[in-house]
Amino acid sequence: MAGESVAFGAAGGAAAGDAAGGSVAGGDKACRVFLVDDHAVFRSGVRAELGGQDAIEVVGEAGSVAEAVAGIARVQPDVVLLDVHMPDGGGVAVLRSVLGAAESGGESAHVPTFLALSVSDAAEDVIAVIRSGARGYVTKTISGDELADAVRRVADGDAVFSPRLAGFVLDAFARAAPGPEDRGEPVHDPEVDSLTPREKEVLRLLARGYTYKEIAEELFISVKTVETHASNVLRKTQQSNRHALTRWAQSRHLD
Repeated sequence: MAGESVAFGAAGGAAAGDAAGGSVAGGDKACRVFLVDDHAVFRSGVRAELGGQDAIEVVGEAGSVAEAVAGIARVQPDVVLLDVHMPDGGGVAVLRSVLGAAESGGESAHVPTFLALSVSDAAEDVIAVIRSGARGYVTKTISGDELADAVRRVADGDAVFSPRLAGFVLDAFARAAPGPEDRGEPVHDPEVDSLTPREKEVLRLLARGYTYKEIAEELFISVKTVETHASNVLRKTQQSNRHALTRWAQSRHLD
């Protein structure tokens, strides 16, 4: 399914390369890239592909969430190429950790640009990482030249997606029409209000089709704790099974 990626122009602000001291597109400074993927052979292939590209330098890599968070903090890359699914959490966990740390660090904290690079082309994966802070999403069928171009684009502030995936993002945000809460009006749903923040997190992942094991890895909790939260969610929402719960969550835009 290789093909040119779709890019949306930046709505303003400096590109990641500019923040680091020069425009990547202008060739003043190489874009420093960090690879995150749990398959060493795949990382090796990407590193070889990008190593021969102009204005791109691979400065580090990691095969787990913990290694990624530590490595990104250490080398402070311009762009992070991020796998979506990994055994110990995945792309969303890396995004939350890195961006959360940057937020705590204030304006001086380094914030890289994230580009998801995944075998998955599922809509829920695309939306999850974009909502968590990624600037784009391309699939692993992309060619080396196209990947290099995507890296340069996100470094310069564009949002980049493989063609079919761009539609998922547009559809998701088109559905997010302003509601009462956006107009400053109070919104009360007793069943939703009864859920704790952690139960809402579990609910969203259940609605996206995650297994209990995947939810446990995503939220860094035990499978037994996930089961307890899921049971509480079913009880509080008065739903009889997971399928009914998914429909309930979707009707309230909680997925």
